[in-house]
Amino acid sequence: MVESLPPPSLDAVFRALADPTRRDMLQRLAGGDRTIGELAAPLRMSFAGASKHVQALERAGLLRRTVNGRSHVCSLNPAPMAEAMQWLRFYEHFWSGRLDALEAALAAHAPPTASPGEPT
Repeated sequence: MVESLPPPSLDAVFRALADPTRRDMLQRLAGGDRTIGELAAPLRMSFAGASKHVQALERAGLLRRTVNGRSHVCSLNPAPMAEAMQWLRFYEHFWSGRLDALEAALAAHAPPTASPGEPT
């Protein structure tokens, strides 16, 4: 029987992305599937250490792992990142609007600048 897992939470995605080691792993997975050993090698960490990072990425839904005998092959699943980007876009629009309003308010209250050649 295959259990259907609930969709990963946005908290799990941000928690996974908060770690530079996991971000590095995701970046390399964007270039193609990798085994856990291949993900661990450039980071000079043990298989067990890399496996813990892979598990966090798996819980967040950011990667899928396939087991072929003793080999664990990981592949990128970007869908949860798209959801995180959608959440961030809301705040990007919010802060862009706020900063535009601040810029307009500052420009309205700024003293006039002298043109070149005019006395100040």
